[in-house]
Amino acid sequence: MTAGPAELLRRLCDTTSAKLAGAELRERVGQVRAGLDAPLRVAVAGSVSSGKSTLVNALLGLPVAPVDAGECTFVVTQYEYGEDDGRITVELLDGGVAHSRLLPGHRLPADLGVDVARIRRLRVTLDLPSLRAVTIIDTPGMNTVTAANERAARSMLFGSGEEDDRAQAMIYVLRYVQKFDDNALAEFRGLTDACGMSCVNTLAVLGQVDRRGDEDDPWPTARRLAAKGYRDLRTSVFDVVPVIGLLAETARACPLDAEEVEALSRLADLDEDDLEDYLLDLNDFRSAPDLPVPAGIRQRLVERLHRYGIATAIGALRRGEASDPARLAAHLLERSGYASAGQAATGSVAAGLAHFARRADQLKALDALTRLRRIARSPAMGSDRSTLDALAAQLDENRPIATALGGLRIFAAAEALDRGTLVLDEEMTAELLLLARHDDPAEQLGLPAGASQQEIAAAATAASMRWRTLAMMSEGRTGGHRARDVLTVLEDLVSTALDEGRGPAAPEGGGPLPPIPVDPAAVATLRSSPMLPAGDRHAMETLLAGAELATQLGAPPGTPGGELAGYAAALGARFRVLSHRPLSLRQRRAAEALCDACEDVWARHHQDGP
Repeated sequence: MTAGPAELLRRLCDTTSAKLAGAELRERVGQVRAGLDAPLRVAVAGSVSSGKSTLVNALLGLPVAPVDAGECTFVVTQYEYGEDDGRITVELLDGGVAHSRLLPGHRLPADLGVDVARIRRLRVTLDLPSLRAVTIIDTPGMNTVTAANERAARSMLFGSGEEDDRAQAMIYVLRYVQKFDDNALAEFRGLTDACGMSCVNTLAVLGQVDRRGDEDDPWPTARRLAAKGYRDLRTSVFDVVPVIGLLAETARACPLDAEEVEALSRLADLDEDDLEDYLLDLNDFRSAPDLPVPAGIRQRLVERLHRYGIATAIGALRRGEASDPARLAAHLLERSGYASAGQAATGSVAAGLAHFARRADQLKALDALTRLRRIARSPAMGSDRSTLDALAAQLDENRPIATALGGLRIFAAAEALDRGTLVLDEEMTAELLLLARHDDPAEQLGLPAGASQQEIAAAATAASMRWRTLAMMSEGRTGGHRARDVLTVLEDLVSTALDEGRGPAAPEGGGPLPPIPVDPAAVATLRSSPMLPAGDRHAMETLLAGAELATQLGAPPGTPGGELAGYAAALGARFRVLSHRPLSLRQRRAAEALCDACEDVWARHHQDGP
């Protein structure tokens, strides 16, 4: 089984640490190694009062983060898995450590026994299975009222020197606005760029979408605005999703109690028009003397549901859709927009978090690769200098480990697109973003679910033609390197589709097509490389043994030329991947000759009828 990028980097860290004499360098490499084994670090960021901490509570399913009005999150707070549920480790700026515990009900205490100005970070241990895969980090608001808080947030998001506190993915909470103006877009792109974030590891959340008083149903407008936001930010974010964070927090972290549900039931018995009038002004709703619910409970309902939440809960009770607190919580969660309907890959906070979790190893490997390259450039003397030089050489794009890290190539291309070093037309921009957003090959290529392997190979082959042209036109420049990264990913998709099976083709008249002339000496030269995968070795044996073009390409005998073109393109893509590996000059030329032969077959037959 082929090792993934994280495993390859673990091995590289181990071998490098074993050779280093300097304790500081060993510790830094050890931190990178530990990060590969740790959960993915996801920071939740945003401006003050944007709803960050409310969303953190919804993500955790516990009311831990303070959500009072104003600047609640005063220091970076990291929520991580541990069996000692409720333990708080207070890390101080001077390197010291203090300890505390959560209050009953899983709430952070207001007083940690330490001056806030001395705190660098809080680490809160929670016995939550979800935190085994993802660590959630609540950050102080950006552009906050205190410069110290802003520095703490930027330290967490950007990384600070050699400290191991760099976030590997980010959820950025935006206030609900009517449009994204140029200044807001420029600031957001500047933030993600400085954080080392891109469209593969950034989710933008449009929060508080229920706060428009002139709309009974905020969702049509919210979805339109989110779609427009994604069009504006698509090179910087994986998705832009709307959410009512308060409803998600109430449903997931602290469901309504029996007294609150009973109060809603009493309000549901009121005349609909009268209740609607009260809810037009929440101050009237709180203070009205003639409502059949005590003012204190009405105040709690406003704090926990706001206007839209109260209205939607009462509507569910009137329709008989929420007969108990559990069913009411489920209804509120659905109306919060926190989770997608079904198993959608995009469109909600839950889908975005699942996207990060699926790609956790890749995102951690990307972060580790960046940090190892920085370590390799560190000043060192003697044997440590040689060891760091060897580390840098191992991470070079032309070395075997870089080839094995090919799954990360799409990340580099997406970052280059966002930063303007890869310039694409609309069609190729859409292709790259599909590759970056999705994991399923059909979705990556814009095909319908359930597309056949032949359809996947054909779509990837067609796209690879465009990217190969761009790579050749931009040869030697950053855009050319990144275009070749995308080309490699597309060729991998073609090769995988070829490996996973082709449907039998029914031969139709015309007789067998003549075989490709293959130089046995060139094949023997290439087959002698230890870098050659078993599947490629078998493909070469088939090329040599086939008596007609169809059997050479692995197709059923008598397959017509129009269908053979797809087989030839897929096989050519396989050999093109080989030509990118660290082979000898003779072996590279042999791989290129085989690729050229297959592409010649494709050029001659791709327009033939079946």
